[in-house]
Amino acid sequence: MANTLVQDLIESGIHFGQRSSSWNPKMTPYIYGRRNGIHIIDIKETVKGLLLARKFITKTVSGGKDICFVGTKRQAKGVIEQRVGDVEMHYVTERWLGGTLTNFGTIRSRLKRLEELEAIEAEDNFESYSKKMESQLRREMRKIKRNLDGIRRMNKIPGAVVAIDVNRETTALREARKLGIPTICLIDTDGDPDMVDIAIPGNDDSMRSIDVIVRELCKAIADGKQGRAESSKGREESTSSDSATPRRSSRAQFRADSSADASTEAPATANAAAPAES
Repeated sequence: MANTLVQDLIESGIHFGQRSSSWNPKMTPYIYGRRNGIHIIDIKETVKGLLLARKFITKTVSGGKDICFVGTKRQAKGVIEQRVGDVEMHYVTERWLGGTLTNFGTIRSRLKRLEELEAIEAEDNFESYSKKMESQLRREMRKIKRNLDGIRRMNKIPGAVVAIDVNRETTALREARKLGIPTICLIDTDGDPDMVDIAIPGNDDSMRSIDVIVRELCKAIADGKQGRAESSKGREESTSSDSATPRRSSRAQFRADSSADASTEAPATANAAAPAES
């Protein structure tokens, strides 16, 4: 499996970084060398970061928390919508609205507004409104749906944020850091690894490399969901077994123990008194 993963990463071109003239010196530990004016990323560091991210995501999802993917660049949009949508997680691919995490209550109110507009459309298709009002409401619905449709089921703050291109998703990463949310990012040689908790060094401009990374992280989400289901099933079984055996309060148990002790002491007393009567 490891050899297949490394082969997929190499074939996707994830080891090709940015031009050596536009690099970030903080990425030095992740760079293998330079060829034709382009930095080559160490594939060992990429695999190391990816495996660490997979392990963390599996643990987070199995613990009952969700993951939010952020990728607003053109190369990442289609990949995230398809892969993340299949595992039923949250994503932002159009535009990160400032305050999506730090002002989550306002975002939820806008999503409630979207539900109201969709209910009106399903009821009478805006026929009870004037043409001008219908146009305004449809425009409002399209705008909310375009920006927030990927997180409409996110009812609480996510357990982790996965971003593609640290330079492009700076606002999302800063909000996550402010709230103490762990961050994972596919970061190129021109990015700042200090902005994320788990860095996956790799080419963030290639659609194929983004697809491989998101695919592996979605597999980790699927494993975490399976673990979550197994743990919940175990809790249900333990609860049902506990409910099958009747519980007694400590007072009732004390009374039962006292009566048992009294019953055992009574025959002994009778036997001791018998020789005296004879």
